[in-house]
Amino acid sequence: MRRRDFLRTTGGAIALGGLYGCAAPRGTLHREFSLWTWVHGDRDYDDAEWRRRFARLKNAGFGAVLVGGGDIGLVSDAAHAEGLEFHRWFWTMNRNGDTWAQENHPEWFTVSRNGDSSLDMPPYVGYYRWVCPSREPVRQYLRKLVDELALDPRVDGVHLDYVRHCDVILPRGLWEKYDLVQDVEHPEFDFCYCEVCRADFEALTGRDPFTMSDPTADEEWRRFRWDSVTGAVRELASAVHAHDKPITAAVFPTPDIARTLVRQSWDEWPIDRFFPMLYNGFYLEGIPWIGARVEEGVAALRGSDRALTAGLYLPDLSPEDLGRAVATARDAGASGVSFFESEGLTDAHMETLAAVLA
Repeated sequence: MRRRDFLRTTGGAIALGGLYGCAAPRGTLHREFSLWTWVHGDRDYDDAEWRRRFARLKNAGFGAVLVGGGDIGLVSDAAHAEGLEFHRWFWTMNRNGDTWAQENHPEWFTVSRNGDSSLDMPPYVGYYRWVCPSREPVRQYLRKLVDELALDPRVDGVHLDYVRHCDVILPRGLWEKYDLVQDVEHPEFDFCYCEVCRADFEALTGRDPFTMSDPTADEEWRRFRWDSVTGAVRELASAVHAHDKPITAAVFPTPDIARTLVRQSWDEWPIDRFFPMLYNGFYLEGIPWIGARVEEGVAALRGSDRALTAGLYLPDLSPEDLGRAVATARDAGASGVSFFESEGLTDAHMETLAAVLA
């Protein structure tokens, strides 16, 4: 396997378009079709340039941005000045840039079935360093961080990314790119087998995952990992909702795909809006696949007040394909679309959006 730059260009999230409004209570979800976009906030732009870019989005019908990195004050002021909501994009379980956690709590990081820490031996690429959602100190630490974000009056909402375990299996379209065949769950990508996960699971079931003949086939062990992430999400949602602000999340395409590939059971989460990453090229699929996956996600959320916004990957979409993808997602029941990421929205893309949504 070659260790190349794995998902940095794909992120795990995107940005959004006007939905919540900081004056509206978190339970008030506007159901009109909306436009969103992820934004890398660490670009070297001054206030005038940020305002120019945000005005372009607003004029095209966008209502909010999901912004990761950069100066919160500078970027949020520019977004608000142009009439956009500012939601903070937060890397959750992937704590590669968190030097405090790495230096002070190396025991927090997940352990593979091979017994290797993702801090010391990150899988796939060097920035894949994950904390364990089973650990109560980890949950409280992450809760503190999102609570601080939600407390900030410049932040209209918190958007979670990488809120999952490491990919035990990559989307099929990435196998060849990274010299992998993942038709089974390989131990170096299978997390988490830390002492806390093992002890908690044994307390529940009387069994240690390390002693199972085939832990990959054990449904209780799968459920334990799903529930560990869900338990952490409940903590984070509670923190953000306490400030009467929305919490959203970028997730894998459908609940079933998410459970299989990244131990993420997102249809069980108390999140206000989901952004499934319907990156059809990653799965070697065409545009109709996007609609089918939207229908599956909407069905999973039916009966709740949780919305679904389809995440689209611009590098794989020509302007014509983008128009088809947006129309397909809308017709399948999505409450909006979100783009990864704002820099990829060309004038031709914008013209197509205008035509599709006219």
